[in-house]
Amino acid sequence: MPVAITGAHLATWAIAALATAAVIVRPGRWPEAVWAVGGALALVGAQLLPWREALQAVGKGLDVYLFLAGMMLISELARREGLFDFLAARAVHHARGSAPRLFFGIYAIGVVVTVFMSNDATAVVLTPAVYAAAKKAGARPLPYLLACAFIANAASFVLPISNPANLVIFGAHLPPLGAWFGQFALASVASIGVTYVVLRWLQRDALAAPIARDIAQPVLSPAGRWAGAGIALVAVVLVATSALGGPLGATTLAASALACAGVLLRERSAPWALLRGVSWSVLALVAGLFVLVEGLVHSGLIPLLSHALREAASASPTGTAFGSGALVAVLCNLMNNLPAGLMAGSVLASADAAPLLRSAVAIGIDLGPNLSLTGSLATLLWLVAIRREGENVTAWQFLRVGALAMPLALAAALGALYLQHRLWGG
Repeated sequence: MPVAITGAHLATWAIAALATAAVIVRPGRWPEAVWAVGGALALVGAQLLPWREALQAVGKGLDVYLFLAGMMLISELARREGLFDFLAARAVHHARGSAPRLFFGIYAIGVVVTVFMSNDATAVVLTPAVYAAAKKAGARPLPYLLACAFIANAASFVLPISNPANLVIFGAHLPPLGAWFGQFALASVASIGVTYVVLRWLQRDALAAPIARDIAQPVLSPAGRWAGAGIALVAVVLVATSALGGPLGATTLAASALACAGVLLRERSAPWALLRGVSWSVLALVAGLFVLVEGLVHSGLIPLLSHALREAASASPTGTAFGSGALVAVLCNLMNNLPAGLMAGSVLASADAAPLLRSAVAIGIDLGPNLSLTGSLATLLWLVAIRREGENVTAWQFLRVGALAMPLALAAALGALYLQHRLWGG
């Protein structure tokens, strides 16, 4: 039911909006977590959200924290042992002097890393390795770096584990693996395929220049091979857990910790260097965002949106699903997909949304960020990674690519979702 808007409601919305904007813009170059946690503390300190509800909101994110911690651990292990440097160099070798072939190889590696290790791993760990390999091959790095950025989002709904946002959107309603494929298989193929075609066409001039036929191939150490085996084990465990409908967060952390421990024991190495390489502040960022969204629930905004969504879905289920998918895709670029996903998950849960509606929103949250640099945490992390290498992509450069790639891929993915929904009999 509609609620009367009070000064407390307006103050809550203002704090949430300002904190979210600060997470994206990072005033003073302060970490994103500072602003999210600061906004959460402001809500509690101003008595706009009871502290008990704030603590409960933090607790709601437990599965996401465990999932992120596990993925960050295994990704840092792979980076430290040079696994991604090895894979990127092998892609150059198999390209045999062909820039288009190298572009396809990098894109394919990005698909695999995103699907089985999450989009953040592609952005943070694969990107520097791709940059180094492209430079050694005498290639212009930008097309290959863009491939990393765009596939990190375009392939992030192949599996539930491919993007932490999936856990947020579906929550307790996360489908088992068979049902997930029944909803997203065709949409994932469409998203990955269309994104590749658009990027390949837009970068055709840069990919016309010759590159080196081969570069010095780094030797993958025994520890690197063990790290690769550990990642494969984690992927198998997570796919099996998803198929059985088990807890992804706890399983991810346990499997990743076991893989890391095996490599460290084999090296007779202490874990401190590995742990220092993990960006633990991401967990505080997500916890702060959970509290900000809980403030919106407490203010009545989420119930208001849920009521509107329920009314629209009862009048036009299919139109509401795809309209919502397109709307949240744009919204991600205004407020980043983490807070957008948290809000969307709360609204969908309150509205008891149908599977088609949840799936369309998930595609919008996962794929929509390919429009702009501010769309997702993965893209922001990608930008930080390339700047460390001396490269830069302006907001306008990214938008020129995203304005074509994202809408076409989104339309194709939503169309494929509708087709698979009809075929699956949902």
